[in-house]
Amino acid sequence: MPNPEILSRLARQTPPFHVMALLERAQALQAAGRDIIHLEVGEPDFPCPEPIMAAARRAMDRGDTRYTPAAGLPALREAIARDYRERFAAPVQASQVVVTPGASGALQLVMGALINPGDEVLLCAPGYPCNQQFVTLVGGVPRPLPLSVDNGFALTPARLAQCWGERTRAALVASPDNPTGNRLAGAELKAMAEFCAGHGGTLVVDEIYQGLCYGEGADSVLRHTADAVVINSFSKYFGMTGWRLGWLVAPAAWVPAIERLAQNWFLAPATVAQYGALAAFDDEALAIAEQRRRLLERRRTRLVEALAGLNLPVVGGAEGLRVLAQNVVIGIDPEGAGLVSLDASGDLDVSTTGENAMRYVGDRLVYSTADETMRLTGKPSVEIRTRLEGAEVVALGQAAIYNLGTGLLRLTGDPVLKIAEGELRGREVVFDQQTKRLKATGRWKMTLNPKTIAKMREGTKKQGEMKTGTR
Repeated sequence: MPNPEILSRLARQTPPFHVMALLERAQALQAAGRDIIHLEVGEPDFPCPEPIMAAARRAMDRGDTRYTPAAGLPALREAIARDYRERFAAPVQASQVVVTPGASGALQLVMGALINPGDEVLLCAPGYPCNQQFVTLVGGVPRPLPLSVDNGFALTPARLAQCWGERTRAALVASPDNPTGNRLAGAELKAMAEFCAGHGGTLVVDEIYQGLCYGEGADSVLRHTADAVVINSFSKYFGMTGWRLGWLVAPAAWVPAIERLAQNWFLAPATVAQYGALAAFDDEALAIAEQRRRLLERRRTRLVEALAGLNLPVVGGAEGLRVLAQNVVIGIDPEGAGLVSLDASGDLDVSTTGENAMRYVGDRLVYSTADETMRLTGKPSVEIRTRLEGAEVVALGQAAIYNLGTGLLRLTGDPVLKIAEGELRGREVVFDQQTKRLKATGRWKMTLNPKTIAKMREGTKKQGEMKTGTR
């Protein structure tokens, strides 16, 4: 019997990234023939652009499948730097760029280059939960940079300075942010970078959702200051999620040390993915990316407008692929025949358990998959009230998917139907706001209330007495 204690403390204490377990389960159900709407990961529902696919196929046909330099193809490093200069007016040179195995690889390299055991790193809370693991991987200590719903989870230079400590060596922020959708202004990013540098630290900016900006055009901290390190990826704007390719931009003097880490940890990024990414900067691929960004903007606008019509407050900037919302009360039937009350407030754990756990009050809606579908995730308390043959029926659930077009609200998780006779516990409840009917699907288990059980026993007793009297 293998001894679990032989595993390292890091392996035993690292929590699962639940969204990936959920994705695995959803894909298994899809493979079994179930119709699945994927809202679990931050992944656009578009296929990878054909120019990128074609470039990768050509590379394989040429036999370009061998290792590249650890920092990436020189041509790709130059293409990334040129994109910064041309699209963002940021004076980036190829010597500052390191191509990585996804943005996760970039984060690992940055933490390895900047953090010593015991050093502290400020992480926004709420924030991307895996960021903590990149810090602890190199012996660092993640410290929360708490953001408040009261001001829309806005991060300010003053708030960062307030949380900075004697052992702080870096602050990791995102713009646009995951999950709040907030975007930091250039002046704010510059002030934060200068503060960090002035206190012997570094500002690391996650710009993974950089291209998915609405209203004002996309920006980069590197246009405003050279005192920052940037993490980015081909996953979101360019639609290359499964290719696992990202990059970082750092001061040129740091790149040799970062490249040494990359040589030892990764050898090199995936070769075929790099040749595909080269085509991402061509006019045709950029036009496709921009067309898809505009479609996401239309979806986002439609969702935000619909939420306003449902008296659902939107918290944060609603950039990227997410919208935050809280405290929902939705009246479906003005005549009172049916009412949907969604209370989406609650603690959503965005990190690990223990003293460094980061929590925030609120919930989020995901709108990346379909024009008319939104989903509440986390731990909302969802309640539906309707009537069945004169008796009130209440459905309670843990999550909700609401289709703006059909008006159908679906409860998932561990929903409960409470009726006069007792309660039913099962897998899913669908409420049709037009017919005001509840439909329960999946396997259900009924628990009768004491009064109903007493009535049934009394009925059984009387029936027995009647049978006895006829003999």
